[in-house]
Formats: sequence, structure tokens, C-alpha cells
Amino acid sequence: MNPPNIANEVRSRLALALDVDDLVEAGRLGRRMLPWFSVAKVGLELFSASGPEAVGAFVDQGYEVFLDLKLHDIPTTVGKAAKVLGSLGVSYVTVHSSGGVEMLVAAVDGLNEGASAAGLTPPMVLAVTVLTSDVEAPESLLQERLGYAVEADCGGVVCAASDLAEVSLVAPELLSVVPGIRPEGVAANDQGRPATPREAIEQGAGILVIGRAVTASSDPEEAANRIASEVADAI
Repeated sequence: MNPPNIANEVRSRLALALDVDDLVEAGRLGRRMLPWFSVAKVGLELFSASGPEAVGAFVDQGYEVFLDLKLHDIPTTVGKAAKVLGSLGVSYVTVHSSGGVEMLVAAVDGLNEGASAAGLTPPMVLAVTVLTSDVEAPESLLQERLGYAVEADCGGVVCAASDLAEVSLVAPELLSVVPGIRPEGVAANDQGRPATPREAIEQGAGILVIGRAVTASSDPEEAANRIASEVADAI
């Protein structure tokens, strides 16, 4: 099919999850899906397989890169790792908020330092609040972790769509990145708290992370078109 004319306002709200272990395959997916997505999510699997080369590949394709490594260690180690990652040209990096304020601050400072030394814009720290697979976490845990993210000057959070109302109440200044997006009729798989694209956008999501709903579809382009149309109708 001919590349669609998807509004930049829609593309900017969509992140393509490249959860594969082969950079060639991921690169093909990236090129194929670029008309619909402006952000490419490189997770632990692909980064473990290809390292920083994976980041460069998608920056070169024209994506903002969302490096989803969920850093979690002592603050010194996280800070040193973040300094390296900050020099790669990524736009977003995930860090587990369960590590506390000091660790989140180390991540923010490390990314800023690495990016500054490389002459790049510092990546945004996305604090992972409560995993979408965790259906039993108490509301107080989300509130606590949102507080950590705000205190550490993170730019955003990763949360389930069902947590968006609380994020808007406690930390409306943070960008909300929402995984677990499943259009109607698509299996939830291991996502315990899924939402449709429309539901997530209407509840305040900033960026939707789309993976198997597109990448495992028999017709990825048509699946991406349906999601983009749903987002366009909701914003």
C-alpha cells in the first residue's frame, strides 16, 4: 500500500515496540512502520543483542529512540550507566522508580552529563511506576512512586492506562507513557491491565506503546492504520 498521510500530531503519540532479538528484522519493521510511528522503543532484548548500534539504526531512520532498559541498581552504578546512555542520542530512558529518589536523581544527572559531553539534547527519564502486569499493587504504591519521579525531576512516567487519572491528579506535569495497548479484538497476552488506544488517549496518555497489536498482525499496515485513526479521533 502507498504510505499514508498520518498527521504528525498522531505519529508523535505512537511508539513502536521492537521487541525482537535481531537488528535486521527490527530495522525492517522500523522502515515499514515509520509512516505511523515517530518513536521506536528499543528494549532489553534488542539492546542485549545489538547494543548501541540498535539506537543508531533507528535514529538514522528518523525515529526518536525510547530506550527501555528499566535501570535499577545502586545510584552510583545507575549514574555511570546513564552517562553512557546519554551519549547515544536516545530521547527517553526508563528507570525503575522503586529504586527511590536518589537513584532516579543519579539517572537524570548521568543522562544530562553524557548528553552534554556529546553535544546532544539530554534524554528524558521515564520513571517506571507499577508494571501493567501487576494487578494487585495498592494505590498508595503508585502515589509514592509518582512522588519520587516528581522529586527527582524526571520528565515522565510509564504507567498503565488505569493509573492515568492518579497521574493527572498527583503529577500532571509528567509525560505519561502507556504500554499494554490492545485494540478491540486483540489478545491481552501478558498485559494485566490493557486498554484500547482510544481509552488511553481519552484518559490522558501522552505516548502509547504499540507492540504485538501491530508487529504480530497478519497485516501490520492495516493494524497501524486502525490504531492511528482511533488516536486521531480521540485527540
